[in-house]
Amino acid sequence: MVSEALKETLKEGGAQRPLPWLAEPLRQALATARSHALLVQGPAGVGQLDLALLLAQAWLCEAPLEGGFACGHCASCKLLHSHTHPDFMLLLPEALREQLGWGAEAETGRDGEPKASKTKPSREIKIEAVRQMLSFAQGTSSRGRAKVVVVYPAEALNTVAANALLKTLEEPGGSLRFVLASSAPEGLLPTIRSRCQPVPLALPPAAPCLQWLKEQGVESPEVLLAAAGGRPQEARDWFEAGLRAQAWTQLPQRLARGEAAALSDWSQPRAIDALQRLCHDLLRRVHGAAPSYFPAESLPSPKLAGPLHEWEAVLRRAARHAEHPLNAGLLMESLFAQGQQALQAASRSTAARRA
Repeated sequence: MVSEALKETLKEGGAQRPLPWLAEPLRQALATARSHALLVQGPAGVGQLDLALLLAQAWLCEAPLEGGFACGHCASCKLLHSHTHPDFMLLLPEALREQLGWGAEAETGRDGEPKASKTKPSREIKIEAVRQMLSFAQGTSSRGRAKVVVVYPAEALNTVAANALLKTLEEPGGSLRFVLASSAPEGLLPTIRSRCQPVPLALPPAAPCLQWLKEQGVESPEVLLAAAGGRPQEARDWFEAGLRAQAWTQLPQRLARGEAAALSDWSQPRAIDALQRLCHDLLRRVHGAAPSYFPAESLPSPKLAGPLHEWEAVLRRAARHAEHPLNAGLLMESLFAQGQQALQAASRSTAARRA
């Protein structure tokens, strides 16, 4: 799911208002950038791509403000907003291009009409995209500022594409600059990481996130921000997908009662993710730690970790295949039932020990 804030970053017209927690990371990145290639890295859902695009806009801006910030109103900024800047290129997986509205040119048949694709859009950045970038990189800047390539998510580069990109990172031409954005930088080739200046992007403070979520119309933002592990864009995406705070806080007790219908309207990946977060918090309760994702008052109080560890292992295996829709309903019923049994087993074991 792509956040509305990111769509605003990419839409046509007007100056982009940065996400409030990105102002300081953007200032620091502009002030300290010394390399032709930056690697924005941090947890997903906090604005890696937003920051990368803001950096690109600043470098291409023709009337930059004090500190190097983009003005948002010059011809270059407007071209970037409308996806038509001749000196900017965004490398995305095909699947993400569709979500963001940066669709690739359709392949045409002999009659000149677009050919219907028979394959599912790829989640990888393939060599064909990097080859297009190499052709783009060889030209001179059309507007005289720079040429900028943004790669997101950088870990989506397949092996062949990553090696092709590496050659350009080693010997960039003229005014060519790169911003790679990633929530899993360990998935990149070490040689790529070594040629990029890191730009860390940590979890933002709660206060600006909560204010931003309220402005986006998110109800009970404190509950959903905690549910998303402090990641505001993820909290916004969950709300847009229909998740409400009441449903989240009721999930632990519905698990204890075996009400598998609690997850009937959730996508399989999101449902498994929610159960993993619930299992994580139940284990934290066992060890006397505060929960991370759920309000403490919404959680049961198991005393033994063994059954929950077994359930956690089952959920971890299921998460590896979360995108496969086969027997999704039966799988979720099974995972939910195993969670209920884990809680019951912990309670019975505790009672037996006390007896």
